[in-house]
Amino acid sequence: MVHPIIEDLLWRHATKKYDSTMKVPQEDLDVLFEAMRLSASSINSQPWRFVVIESTEAKERMSKTFAHKHQYNQPHVFDSSHIILFSYNPRYTRDDYAQVIDKGVEDGRTKPEDRENAFGAFGFAEFNTDETGNTSCWTKAQTYLAFGNTLHVLARLRIDSTPLEGIDIDLVNEEFKEELDGYQCDVALAIGYHHPEDDYNSKLPKSRLNLDSILVRI
Repeated sequence: MVHPIIEDLLWRHATKKYDSTMKVPQEDLDVLFEAMRLSASSINSQPWRFVVIESTEAKERMSKTFAHKHQYNQPHVFDSSHIILFSYNPRYTRDDYAQVIDKGVEDGRTKPEDRENAFGAFGFAEFNTDETGNTSCWTKAQTYLAFGNTLHVLARLRIDSTPLEGIDIDLVNEEFKEELDGYQCDVALAIGYHHPEDDYNSKLPKSRLNLDSILVRI
């Protein structure tokens, strides 16, 4: 199949080695961050926070979180251009959703007189809240929607990336506790440009299951 979207997806791969001399230009970062902001989420909840690690000091802090495990991902901290922590709100409340509604009023999506009625959608969040007030199963799923959107946008921008579930969740959340501000990070993303010689994965053919084994049309 020949199509720009398919070409983008065939191009992308999980980068195994970055060219540390290359940085993502600000104009591409601006597009990326805006695309992340525009990600879809259930009831437009947007229960996420994205922490961008770009300064040397922040990268040193991130590097420390590999002290005990997943050291194979540690080189990405300094070799890639940026590391992005994807975090979610583990206790999403009516007050959190009120911020979404009020922004909708500000943007003209919701009429001021309809503000209270707009809270009707929050019932879905309540349905996904356990008896202790924990919403993690639901809000984490929404954050992965943003994660997937980010991967696609990066491919369109021809920026390499590496999903990093191989992080020490406890150390990352402790080290960046102030920046996360109560949000929980379970996954990160390295972005930049792959090393032309040392990134072995860039040379391998794409491999996915056949469409007829995963798609059922009825």
